[in-house]
Parts: sequence; C-alpha cells; structure tokens
Amino acid sequence: MVVGTGTLVNVVTVLLGCGIGVLLGNRLPVRTRDLVTDGLGLVTLLIAATSAMAVLSPDLSGAVGDAAPMLIVLGAVLVGGITGSLLGLEQGVERLGAWVQRRLVGSGSSADRARFVEGFVVASLVFCTGPLTILGSLQEGLGDGADQLLLKSALDGFAAIAFAAAFGWGVAASVITVVTVQGSLTLLGAVLGDVLPAAQLAAVTATGGVLLVGVALRLLRIREIAVADLLPALLVAPLLTTLVVALR
Repeated sequence: MVVGTGTLVNVVTVLLGCGIGVLLGNRLPVRTRDLVTDGLGLVTLLIAATSAMAVLSPDLSGAVGDAAPMLIVLGAVLVGGITGSLLGLEQGVERLGAWVQRRLVGSGSSADRARFVEGFVVASLVFCTGPLTILGSLQEGLGDGADQLLLKSALDGFAAIAFAAAFGWGVAASVITVVTVQGSLTLLGAVLGDVLPAAQLAAVTATGGVLLVGVALRLLRIREIAVADLLPALLVAPLLTTLVVALR
C-alpha cells in the first residue's frame, strides 16, 4: 500500500460524513442537534478514559517506576499548557478556522461564523489527538500498513456525520488539520524509523486521553477549555519520560 493512503482515505471519509451530516442537520430541530452534541461529548469522554488508562501501562511503569507515570502526565499537561498559552495556539487555531470560513463560505452572521469555527476546532482536536492518529500514522510511515488509520477513518466518518449535523461545514475544514498532523507523523515515521519506544508511546497516549477529556467537557458545554493550548503536552510527555528513564 502506498504511504499516505491511510490519511487520504481518512480525508475522504470525513468529507463524506460531513456532507451527510449537513444534509441531516438542516432537517433537525435545534434541540435534537444539541442532543447529538451531548452524545458526542459522552462518547468522547469514554474514548478519553480508555486512552488515559495508558498511564497504567506496564511498559511505562517498568521504564520509569510505579510512581512516575502520573507525574509525567501532570508535568506534560502543565508544561505543555504553559507553552501553548504563551504561543497562543488556541487563538491561532480559531483564527485559522475564521480564515478558512471566509475563504470557503464568505461573509455571514456572527453566529454562523462562531458555529463554523467551533466545528473546525472541535473536529480538528477530536480527529488529531487520539491514539490512533499517532500510532496509525507512525505505523504507516514505518511501512507496516495503514490498518489503524483505516479503522480511524471509519470511526471519523461516523463522527463527522454527528459533528456536521451539529456544527455544519466547519467540520469539513478539519481535513486541513488531519492532513497536516497525520502527514507529518507519517513522514516522521518514514524518515526516523521506530520513533517512540513503548514507554514514551504510552505517555503520549495517556496525555492525549487527558486532552480528549477537555474536548468532551467542551462538547458538553461544561467548560470551554482551551485544548489547543495543551497540544504541546503531546511533545513534552515523551521528553519527560526519556528524562526520567535517563535519571533512574
């Protein structure tokens, strides 16, 4: 299979799902669309919990000790959050969403713009912070096939239907983020080989689960957490793991 096929299929399924979701969403009352968003928030919370359980991975505890995994995730979230906040990542993602909205849709009401940007931001975070994004992209880059990305594509396609029913065409614009993130990880895997040992990968997965909790709280309208500002935590987690391993 040609390298990059998994990401290409992922883009197609998201666009197809978004098209179906927009058609459905226009026919659903606001109360039903809000319920769909709540359902997505609950499912995202479930996915986040399963990902965060990687903090209990034997590979991670075996490499850094039993007490360190929680501290590594905590440190990654704190350092990553501070870094992302200083860099203004959340504002940058929102500005990108607004720019895409102007290019693709043109002028519209402030409510339409806000809905488009929210759909873009939330869909980008959900599609690009899960463990299958990291594992699948690296696996494809290593030449081990695109099985995980194909599975992710199917899941993202169904999620795109629900997201688009609630947020509209902003969800389709998230393919820009999907191509950028997954393409970069696939290229990284192809160039550098086995990039992340099992312990570092578990730390990244657990940290990604924590970030998905933030996305779920956002979908459930409990708290507007600036999850994009926390994205550097995914880079900090393996670095902290490597540091702890070196100091043991």
